[in-house]
Amino acid sequence: MLGEERNESLQTCRIHVKGMTCTTCVATIESALQVVQGVKKAQVALAIEEVEAKYDSKVCTHNQLLKAIDDAGFEAILISTGEDQNKVELKVEGLLTYQSTSLISSIQSLCGVESVNIDPVLNKVSISYKPDQTGPRDFIRVIESIEPRQFKATIFPDGSGSKILREKETKQYHRSFLWSLFFTIPIFLSSMVLVYIPCVKYRLDAKVLNRLSVGVLLRWILCSIVQFVIGHQFYLGSFKAIRRASANMDVLIMLGTNAAYFYSLYSLVRAATSENFMAMDFFETSSMLITFILLGKYLKALARGKMSEAIAKLMDLSPKTAVLLTIDGEGNEIDEQEIDSRLIQNNDIIKVMPGAKIAADGLVVWGQSHVNESMITGEARPVMKRKGNMVIGGTLNSNGVLRVQVTRIGSESSLSQIVRLVESAQMAKAPVQKLADRISEYFVPVVIVLSLSTWLAWFLAGRFNWYPKSWIPSSMDSFELALQFGISVMVIACPCALGLATPTAVMVATGVGASQGVLIKGAEALETAHKVNCIVFDKTGTLTIGKPVVVNTKLLQSIAVHDFYDLVAAAETNSEHPIAKAIVEHSKKIRVDEEKHVRPEARDFVSITGHGVKATIENKEIIVGNRSIMLDHKIQVPDNVEDLLLEAEARAETGILVSISGQVVGVVSISDPVKPGTRNVISILKSMNIRSIMVTGDNWGTANSIAKQVGIETVVAEAKPDQKVGKVKELQANGSTVAMVGDGINDSPALAAADIGMAIGAGTDIAIEAAGIVLMKSNLEDVVIAIDLSRKTFTRICLNYIWALAYNLFSIPIAAGILFPTTRIRLPPWLAGAAMAASSLSVVVSSLLLKNYTRPRSLNSIDVNEVKIE
Repeated sequence: MLGEERNESLQTCRIHVKGMTCTTCVATIESALQVVQGVKKAQVALAIEEVEAKYDSKVCTHNQLLKAIDDAGFEAILISTGEDQNKVELKVEGLLTYQSTSLISSIQSLCGVESVNIDPVLNKVSISYKPDQTGPRDFIRVIESIEPRQFKATIFPDGSGSKILREKETKQYHRSFLWSLFFTIPIFLSSMVLVYIPCVKYRLDAKVLNRLSVGVLLRWILCSIVQFVIGHQFYLGSFKAIRRASANMDVLIMLGTNAAYFYSLYSLVRAATSENFMAMDFFETSSMLITFILLGKYLKALARGKMSEAIAKLMDLSPKTAVLLTIDGEGNEIDEQEIDSRLIQNNDIIKVMPGAKIAADGLVVWGQSHVNESMITGEARPVMKRKGNMVIGGTLNSNGVLRVQVTRIGSESSLSQIVRLVESAQMAKAPVQKLADRISEYFVPVVIVLSLSTWLAWFLAGRFNWYPKSWIPSSMDSFELALQFGISVMVIACPCALGLATPTAVMVATGVGASQGVLIKGAEALETAHKVNCIVFDKTGTLTIGKPVVVNTKLLQSIAVHDFYDLVAAAETNSEHPIAKAIVEHSKKIRVDEEKHVRPEARDFVSITGHGVKATIENKEIIVGNRSIMLDHKIQVPDNVEDLLLEAEARAETGILVSISGQVVGVVSISDPVKPGTRNVISILKSMNIRSIMVTGDNWGTANSIAKQVGIETVVAEAKPDQKVGKVKELQANGSTVAMVGDGINDSPALAAADIGMAIGAGTDIAIEAAGIVLMKSNLEDVVIAIDLSRKTFTRICLNYIWALAYNLFSIPIAAGILFPTTRIRLPPWLAGAAMAASSLSVVVSSLLLKNYTRPRSLNSIDVNEVKIE
């Protein structure tokens, strides 16, 4: 019980972090959070500048996490908290204070309310509640009924969330860049262009004080604004980094720009106080460097927005409004009203018109229509929905009117769970990222040493005349030339591109996978999938449709068919196995004319996984299952029954034996058709050098027959869950990277044991929980898509690393002046800054190219038309 209570207190919060520049910042934040007592796990995503932390709410609060991030030198903004907690925010008009006791007590009197928080500054009331007991309309009703009716409540406008924060940050970078450009252009023109126009040069060279000219003074004033006002964010970031004894990109930028600025300032002061010292300034270097870095940050922020499009599109699927119906006791419609979809509560009846989106998960209680679920599952074909069928919020109703009873809202809805799954996957770190983390840990200190060494080498070379004076440009001396080389090295060698190589590719790939109906739960799953060379398939519900039907019944004793099925169905009612459900459904058809027929009650029910069930019914011991369960209970299987089983297996049917009081009295043949296109999928996997194996709890005959149909050569039949795990581990021990594809409860141990588990989307919640990849469409072709997407993503990550590392390996020597002695080519600091920004941007754009992913052409010829069994 203690463990369960502990589990319930585990919360998840997402935090937007401003000021992260490279993987050094990531490591700092993770370390700061992990020392907070109660924090179980903290993941930092550089690509989207977010943190996801799991913490025990009984030990710490999300405010402590925000403080820990702030203390580490970054700005933390809460996005969301309480993954398993439903929360609604209401805007309340009226005299609202922290001590509005009447309002708080009125809301808390409602059953299911967990907490109420008031923010009088924003006129906001935040309420956490249990959606199965109450909802937002109840809160509004209670608030507005408080005498003397001083309050009016509405849903609070959505002003938070990562998308809005990202848009705000993008606008901020855009604004900073434009202002920086506004002041930098005249600096650049006055130092690089206008000096070649005689009449303008004359005015710029006019002396203000001693040898201080108008042009230098003008550049100093404009550059100071860029350096200290617009560039204050770099000072703030570098100060915080130095305070925590680390170095990041901000430190490199500040060292580079300050070196240029303060040397220029020194030159300006010397010129103003001397009659023979001519000022030589680099104000354009400092201002142009900051301008280009801000441009890079702005373009990178735009690209980040593109990477988040998958989640944004999912979140935008929910319609803004819904039509709420009032139904009387006889099912007649009394009234309907259009409401904000965020006001929907559990058990509401909503009306969905043709062409409208379904506002929440629910059960169809009236009407029939085709529903397009492609936006959620990736399945292109509309699915027929009628009374009793489940529908998913955010999907599109095509051609009929539906009445839907809402069953899940808020964080419990399918759409919310998919969004949360994709967000968590994008937060996770791929194992290959560890390489970049290790490199980045030492990168910045090494760059600073290289920069100082470059400056010192060129300075000494100039001081001792180791190179001709003609090498020095006319606008500077040897010290200034050395300084420019040193600044260029410091600015160009930034580890940002290295840190973005993996997370940006993972982020785009998980979004692309979600749009294809392949939910990848994390970066590790995505990386592992590209190594897979062996796939273990379950049979029922994976290779086959998973909807078995009874096709034949052979009775060996004189017993009425309906009495026989009464006993068998009574025994199988408590089993979740698809075969059990097929038998129960068949028994209903036999008694279709007897609406009030009562099935006998089963006692002492026992389910023997992989073999069958046993129960006592009408004082008779009933056993339903395969040969093994009969032999285990010492029940003789006659030769004629063996023949019937062999005949069924030859037809790819499963023969189920039924014994009553120790004697086999019947054989029920079950057929489960193979999924269309399965043979093609197995063939494509073979062409990808991936071996396919079937491991099933079904009998050998049926398993072999199905295997022959689909082209699988290796079969393990009559396997219990632990034997499935054993086979997976055996394959792993032989050096194979194993993927397990399954859908049932009995598959979950093997899904967890495999290197990567792939759960069929229509399978059980336990199987989906145990898997690393969920195939939403339940089509086997998605196995190929998952592996192909993983391979293309890993190739893209490798290309990103090659680009990032090669860029630094080639650019640092050029920035240090290796080409200067022979070609006179050098890289000015402002150009080095532009190149540095371009390197990070190029990695992000490279990852964005994954958005153009198309599934393998070999899949286009597969016919996956759904087989329907009525």
